[in-house]
Amino acid sequence: MAEDTEQTMMEHLEELRRVLIISLLATFVMAGVCWFFSDRIMEIILQPVTSTGNKMHYIGIMEALMTKIKLSLFLGFLTALPIILWQFWSFIMPALRKMERVYFTVFVIVSYVFFVTGIVFAFYSVFSVGVKFLLHFGGEELLPMLTIGNYVSFAMMFILPFGVIFELPLAVFFLAQLGIINYRWMVKKRKIALLISVITGAVLVPSPDIITPLMMAAPIYILFEISVSIVKLVEWLKKRKARKQALEEVTEEG
Repeated sequence: MAEDTEQTMMEHLEELRRVLIISLLATFVMAGVCWFFSDRIMEIILQPVTSTGNKMHYIGIMEALMTKIKLSLFLGFLTALPIILWQFWSFIMPALRKMERVYFTVFVIVSYVFFVTGIVFAFYSVFSVGVKFLLHFGGEELLPMLTIGNYVSFAMMFILPFGVIFELPLAVFFLAQLGIINYRWMVKKRKIALLISVITGAVLVPSPDIITPLMMAAPIYILFEISVSIVKLVEWLKKRKARKQALEEVTEEG
């Protein structure tokens, strides 16, 4: 029995090792693909700055190269994420029941869509508008000296949390389905949610100005309000289903 248990554990560890290796290879392969498009990608990322007439600088010999490598790895991970999620899904799938597999598959697909949506939304709305807004604070007397390394790092640090934050409605939907949270509870927590949104914005995007954290906090709170509506919808659907079942039972008894 002990030998069988040890053998099973070794098989699981070997499978996990395979999953990790494939995930890393997928990330590096996709990073290599992104490297070939790095000039065009960099052009898109710099657009909020270049559209205002400003130019980027680099102050170290390796800064431009290292920034491209860092950006390629970042985008490589994002584009390889479906493969990574599929690998981990295949690892845990044997332990799940049939319906659990269906629910989990839907969850993985929808969560990735929400994640990418959050990143795209963050870049083309909050980040782009925010950068242009902040560049105007210097006025005509001051010339911004933006380095490519700091700018790209700031962009990645700013938009990546939005991908995670956009998972909130999905998480709330499942919690509401399980009956862990309800509409009344969500409404009562509105003030706390607003406070948490502001604190989260300040922590995720530490900045000496108040505008940047608020630009992060506003979408977080809006997502909370969307989540409140989702919980209300889930409860309405549950009540509707319960009434329908009750009506069917009465009809059968009659």
